[in-house]
Amino acid sequence: MKISIRLALGAASLVLASLAQAQAWPAKPVKIVVPYPPGGAVDVVTRKMAAKLQEQTGQTFYVENKAGATGTIGLAQVVQSPADGYTLAANDTTYALLPHIFKKLPFDHAHDLQPVGAFVFAPMGVVVKADSKFKTLADLIAAAKAEPGKVTYGTGGAGTTPHFVSEALGIASGAKFMHIPFKGAGEATMGMLSGTIDFQVASTPGVMGNVKGGKVRVLAVSGSQRAAGLPDVPTFAEAGIKNFGLINFTGLWAPKGTPQAVTERLQKEIAVAMASADMKAFAEGIASEPGYWDAAAFAKDLAERTAYWGKIASNTSFERQ
Repeated sequence: MKISIRLALGAASLVLASLAQAQAWPAKPVKIVVPYPPGGAVDVVTRKMAAKLQEQTGQTFYVENKAGATGTIGLAQVVQSPADGYTLAANDTTYALLPHIFKKLPFDHAHDLQPVGAFVFAPMGVVVKADSKFKTLADLIAAAKAEPGKVTYGTGGAGTTPHFVSEALGIASGAKFMHIPFKGAGEATMGMLSGTIDFQVASTPGVMGNVKGGKVRVLAVSGSQRAAGLPDVPTFAEAGIKNFGLINFTGLWAPKGTPQAVTERLQKEIAVAMASADMKAFAEGIASEPGYWDAAAFAKDLAERTAYWGKIASNTSFERQ
């Protein structure tokens, strides 16, 4: 009986401690590591979410860019951080690509980081310079078929989401493009604007500033329907490429072992943020959907995407690093 009482009291103490931790969190600044250079879609969306979380909680949320090795340097830093909710990782669908990019990762892809929530769902678009000779996606694909390997596209590096999406586009259309890797998505955009590359596949949050500024044009977007922020841009299906509806997301992960009460509080704050009028307006302003996935839905989607990208990788010449 005494042992049972002690066990019950111990369990109760753990529950109370967890509740107290959740109520106290965040008691100090929260760092969100974006594992890419500034200016890309993940960076843009994460900074907006960080500002919103700061507004809601009254505590500082700040972004630290830690780029390199397709995001794995920044992610490894988060894996090695204390599991207390004060260091988080931000990423997009690139996370699901990592096992297909690297022969060996510096962390356990399936277990060392736990998904917390995903938000701001953005289509992937084929983007060209405003004065490009390619007026439609059909024009671009026809040129690539006529001269395989001559039409060039740029990305933030080999193994990134835009790289795999561009390869998937080539498979779906029967065209052969040439990949030109840059050090970040922002540099790839500058390469396109300077005429160094012909096009870029990018998540809409990273390019809408240049779209609105009249510097670039979007030829087509992924998704089952046209983006609200780009009503004149056809979907890939409308442009002749069927079954190409990949939608990107931005999400937050926490180190394995982060208290459930803390991650549940963070999920709640993300959900509240995405239900707000200003976050909805922000998402729509970058041609994205202002949705939200909780941890369970996020984990399920990641598993499905990881399997999908494995199939794409097996059908390309990409070799794991």
